[in-house]
Amino acid sequence: MEEIELAHAACKGDEEAFYALVSLHRRRLYTIAWSYLHNESDALDVLQETVCRAWMKRGKLKAPEAFVPWLIRILINCCVDEQKRRKRMIPVEDISRREGAAEMVSDSKLDLEQALRRMKPKYRHVLILKYYEDMTVPEISKILDCPEGTVKTRLHQGLKLLRQKIESKGVLFDV
Repeated sequence: MEEIELAHAACKGDEEAFYALVSLHRRRLYTIAWSYLHNESDALDVLQETVCRAWMKRGKLKAPEAFVPWLIRILINCCVDEQKRRKRMIPVEDISRREGAAEMVSDSKLDLEQALRRMKPKYRHVLILKYYEDMTVPEISKILDCPEGTVKTRLHQGLKLLRQKIESKGVLFDV
C-alpha cells in the first residue's frame, strides 16, 4: 500500500494503516524529538504523546496527503510543551547528569546548543529541521505551515543571530 493510501485509510480510522505510517517514520520522528530534548526517555515520551494526539485528531486532518508534515508539527508542539514543563521544574539528577555530560562534549558544541536554546522558536525550529534533520526548505515550509520565502528568511536571520551569539562568547567556528 502506498503512503498516500495509508494516510487516507489512517484518517478514516484504520489502526493498521495508522500504525504502518507511524512505523515508517518512527526513526525520523525520534531524531526530531531528540534534537529538541537531548534526552532519550523524554524523546520517547513525547513521541508517544504525539502518536496519541495524532490518533485522537486524525479525523480532523483535511488533507491526508499531508499526514507526515502534520505529524511532525504535532511532535514539535509536544516538544515545545515538554521544554516549557522542564523550565518549571529541574530534577536534581538531571543537574548532576548534565554536569557529567558537559565533560564529554566539546565546549563549542555546548555553546552552539546553548545559543540555539536561547533563540526565538521561529528561528530555532527552522534551524533544527534544516541542519539537524537535513530537511529541505519545501519540507520545512509544509511542516511549519508557512511560505518557503519565510523559511528562507528565518534560516538566513537565524544563522546570522547564531553567529552573533557564538562570536560574542569568543567561540570561533563556522555555523
